[in-house]
Amino acid sequence: MKEEIKKALSILKRGVVDLIEEEELIAKLERSIKEGKPLRIKAGFDPTAPDLHLGHTVLLRKLKQFQDLGHEVYFLIGDFTAMIGDPTGRSETRKALSREQVLENAKTYKEQVFKILDPEKTKVVFNSSWFSRMTAEDIIRLCAKYTLARILEREDFKKRYQEGIPICLHELIYPLFQAYDSVALQADVELGGTDQLFNLLIGRDIQREYGQEPQVVMTLPLLEGLDGVQKMSKSLGNYVGIMEPPFEMYGKLMSIPDHLMWKYFELLTDIPLEDVARMKEEVEKGVLHPKKVKQLLARTIVSQYHSKEDAKRAEEEFERVFSRKEAPTEVETVEVKAGTIYLPKFLKELGITKSSSEAKRLIAQRAIDLDHKTVESEEISLSPGTYFLRVGKKRFLKLVVSPSQPEG
Repeated sequence: MKEEIKKALSILKRGVVDLIEEEELIAKLERSIKEGKPLRIKAGFDPTAPDLHLGHTVLLRKLKQFQDLGHEVYFLIGDFTAMIGDPTGRSETRKALSREQVLENAKTYKEQVFKILDPEKTKVVFNSSWFSRMTAEDIIRLCAKYTLARILEREDFKKRYQEGIPICLHELIYPLFQAYDSVALQADVELGGTDQLFNLLIGRDIQREYGQEPQVVMTLPLLEGLDGVQKMSKSLGNYVGIMEPPFEMYGKLMSIPDHLMWKYFELLTDIPLEDVARMKEEVEKGVLHPKKVKQLLARTIVSQYHSKEDAKRAEEEFERVFSRKEAPTEVETVEVKAGTIYLPKFLKELGITKSSSEAKRLIAQRAIDLDHKTVESEEISLSPGTYFLRVGKKRFLKLVVSPSQPEG
């Protein structure tokens, strides 16, 4: 049994930041083996947007590891709590979604998670199934199990309170509702991002209040997006969607800063960490080129969500477009004179964007690349030559730049 648990821990602890408490997890695993009863593993997702990206998959992959070890996974869709809005990390009250928006987003979640999780071993649950049955008395009893002082210990609440920024009452009870999810599911383990640690720990407290054994808490890092700085987010435009076509996915992954490769390997792939450490050492010594490593990363991730054949074709297309500067399968060619171009006006006039404002927004979201380098300014300077401009996910332009003055 000891060897079996040691092996399980080596898998489960990969990439984990907080494990509270490891001794409790070992005890739960031992009991699970002895009784032949799987542990109940929970992770909650509020469907505030319709698409999942690689940042979400950090938790999903950890759920899959538990699943592969024979445990019971609960993919919790917070359709009720999404209408409140998680205040974690917010400097102001989150705009509440309508029930229609929540259910529409939840529908796409269910379709996407099975790119990672085994549908036969996954229980998809909605927290409205228990919250909609709760009476006002039930909610009062839940709120009575925790103090306002403890809630205000949370850094984001504390900061808003000290700065006089309004905090609505429904935001204060969000952590209690998330905690009650663990009571309803009798969770043995709950997973979350490092920003969720406070909420997850409240789950342990509330389970004790309801006479349950407290869940083990495991947190995983927040994944930086393509800019290498901000948390991956659709609103920031620095994301890789798991439903994106292979070429788009491959190209985006090739654009990440070199230093981010190692974190992506650890959190988004199953490549042994010893191999990752060896590659990192070889890159630092100048023996291995970072591009080779990034190609392996991009191929590996594209293969996971599509196929090895798709990944190979995406790599070939990428090399054709960005290394040999040949056109993608479908591309519009535009001839321009060398010099400075004001991009918002340029894209609007070509009909690539509906307005200059849309183009400015795409630049701010880092969603425009010139020869696979993120465009950060509204003006770009072009010397004579050929360039490829990517606008958003799928629009490519081949810019053929001629000298501003005829040569003579």
